[in-house]
Amino acid sequence: MRVETFDYELRPDTIAQRPLAERDSAKLMLLPATGKLGHAVIRDLPRILPRGALIVLNDTRVIPARLVGHKTGSGGKAEIFLLQRLDSGEEPFRQRWRAMGRTSKGLSVGSTIECEGVLVRVVERSPGEGLVEVELESEAPLAEALARAGHIPLPPYIRRPDDNVDRERYQTVFARVDGAVAAPTAGLHLTVDLLEKVRAAGCTIATVTLHVGLGTFQPVVAADLDQHPMHAESFEVSADAAEAVADARRRSASVVAVGTTVVRALESAADPDHPGLVTPTLGTTRLLIQPGSPFRVVDRLLTNFHVPRSTLLALVCAFGGTERILDAYRTAQATGYRFLSYGDAMWLERAVS
Repeated sequence: MRVETFDYELRPDTIAQRPLAERDSAKLMLLPATGKLGHAVIRDLPRILPRGALIVLNDTRVIPARLVGHKTGSGGKAEIFLLQRLDSGEEPFRQRWRAMGRTSKGLSVGSTIECEGVLVRVVERSPGEGLVEVELESEAPLAEALARAGHIPLPPYIRRPDDNVDRERYQTVFARVDGAVAAPTAGLHLTVDLLEKVRAAGCTIATVTLHVGLGTFQPVVAADLDQHPMHAESFEVSADAAEAVADARRRSASVVAVGTTVVRALESAADPDHPGLVTPTLGTTRLLIQPGSPFRVVDRLLTNFHVPRSTLLALVCAFGGTERILDAYRTAQATGYRFLSYGDAMWLERAVS
């Protein structure tokens, strides 16, 4: 499908630059399968969710993936953005990563960078434009060293340096498994108290893991989405999550995905022989969902507002109907909704085909 189908004018003044004081105070646009859209706030979710629904969260944890330092020898400023860990994870003082590097004169194999107690050595070029493989070393365990030296990898449309607030707020309250370099942003709205109220309203909660990669910010440069090289992301749908979906089906309950990353994980693990179910899966996904793609698992979706001409917006349009979604986006901009990672959210019921 032509990428221009998913275009709209994103006004810079609608892009949220900071989180709200309270996570669950964000606006929530309601878009039912049929009928008029409505307006609520995130803390209204317990009364909006279908009774007995299964709520699926992404428990990935954002790592402090951006390292800033200086090249040894020349002293030139350098920046390393960690993308994917490549080693087994058993060595606490040394790690190997695929990364993006940025310096005034470029990075060559053999370059070393000192980043506040973390030594970064470029060991080889990596497939992909501008990518390298690096070894990290530290006298302290690297998990501790990176926590001190690393910066929160805010997306490029947040035009300010990260700060201490971001260490808490660019992370879900249920984050558990290190590995993401971008937050699963729909989950940022949820609080421990709100999740307890969701349970008290008769819903159940399960988790999957999908490590959000830098590719989530990459623009679609192909004219047709079918020609777009979809980025790979590591994910896991556990046996417990698969059983939770099966239980929801036995009860004729809705499966609600909190975020597009949960949609991609569940639909990537969909059982081809048993519609509506998933199989326990550990691997990577390059699943591209666009209008015409089937949804075999997810019935409802909580999601933020996404950038134009993106695979994320294509997924949402596939779920809610392209014209209805783009009309809703225009309404959102006209009525003061905040967009993108720290912005407001939408509640979507799957469009009637």
